[in-house]
Formats: sequence, structure tokens, C-alpha cells
Amino acid sequence: MGRILIIEDEEKIARFIELELKYEGYEVEKAFNGRDGLELARTQPFDLILLDIMLPGINGIEVLRRIRQFSDLPIILLTARDAVVDKVTGLDGGADDYITKPFAIEELLARIRVALRKKDTGNKLEKSSELVLEPLHLDPMKREIRVKDNLIHLTKREFDLLHYLLENKDIVLSRETILEEIWGYDFSGGTNAVDVYIRYLRAKIEEPFGLKIIYTVRGVGYVIKDE
Repeated sequence: MGRILIIEDEEKIARFIELELKYEGYEVEKAFNGRDGLELARTQPFDLILLDIMLPGINGIEVLRRIRQFSDLPIILLTARDAVVDKVTGLDGGADDYITKPFAIEELLARIRVALRKKDTGNKLEKSSELVLEPLHLDPMKREIRVKDNLIHLTKREFDLLHYLLENKDIVLSRETILEEIWGYDFSGGTNAVDVYIRYLRAKIEEPFGLKIIYTVRGVGYVIKDE
């Protein structure tokens, strides 16, 4: 099934999640603060991490930032906060998803399944060949983007979105299709998340180099094509 690390300072919540995950067949390890969780993530193999934002010592956003320096494992944030800024900060920091407390265990299990499926899909994609739309080059193996020989830093979600658009070059993709493919079918943030990340890509890839490759199809979605 998979091995999951729970980083959660509320021991009753951590224990409840652990029991449910073990019942589903997952192996589970727990940490009750950011420092211990970070050490486990660094030294042991896991397939997914459930990470609380409000942690003693090192908070969850900082733990996320440090984990992303050495791992691209799926990370789902657990948060009591429902503010948009917290969600955006987590997603921009490299989280794959978030769920707001209190949550139904069925929803958490569904999000875990989606994240693990995307991890398997990502592993297959990394074996594919380089995608080129001059002067843009995307290397799935290295997870690198270059425009006119300049290395462009993208977050994990920005990279996955660009990869998906390039794989479907000249095909108009609806916001709903993109959302389901990149965020997961049960993502509750709405299709405006797609628009936000398209703006991020344009700001990093098009505007600095005077390019136009991502086109808006009014009332439908987006398509990537040659100028």
C-alpha cells in the first residue's frame, strides 16, 4: 500500500489517523514536532507525508520548505486554518494538497489515494523524453526548465502544469480537465487555482523573455502552442 509519515503535535489526532491508515493497509510512522518529523523524512523512506502546519519548534511551512530541498514526496498539509493565504503559502511551498481540520477520514483517505496515484504517474513521466517548444526546453528526468539557455525555477505544481500543457501541445484543455489532472478530482479550491498558476507560469516563462506560448481560450481554458 505505502509508507506514510504523520507529523502532528496533537497526539490523539495522530493516533486516530494512524489507526485508520493501518486499517487500510498502510505502514505508519509518527512525529510530534517539526524537528523530529524532518529527521524522519530525511533518514527513512516514505511514500507520502501528512504534515500539520501548527507545530512546536519548527512550524509546518518551514518543515515543508526544508523537505523540498531533498525530496519531492507527496505532502498533504493538515491545518486548522482556513485562510486562503495559508493554503496558497503551502501550495507555493511545494505541498501537493491540503485538508482543513476537522475533516472526515474518508476525505483524507481519498486525498492520499490521489496523491499516491499522481506520484506513480510522475515516476512514469520522468522516464519520458525532453519536451521542446523553442526556445523552451523541459527535461522530465532532471525536472528542469530552460528558456533561451536560462534555468527557470518552478514549484512542483508549476512544473507539473507546464509539463501537462506541453504534453498536450495544440490541444485546448478546459480548466476542469487541468484541475482534475494536476490538483486531483476532489480538490475543493475551485478552477480559479488554474488561472492563478497560469499567471505564475507567464510571469516566469513568457514575460521575462518576450514570449507568447500559453493562450487563453475564452470560456474554456488554455492551450500551449507556437507563437
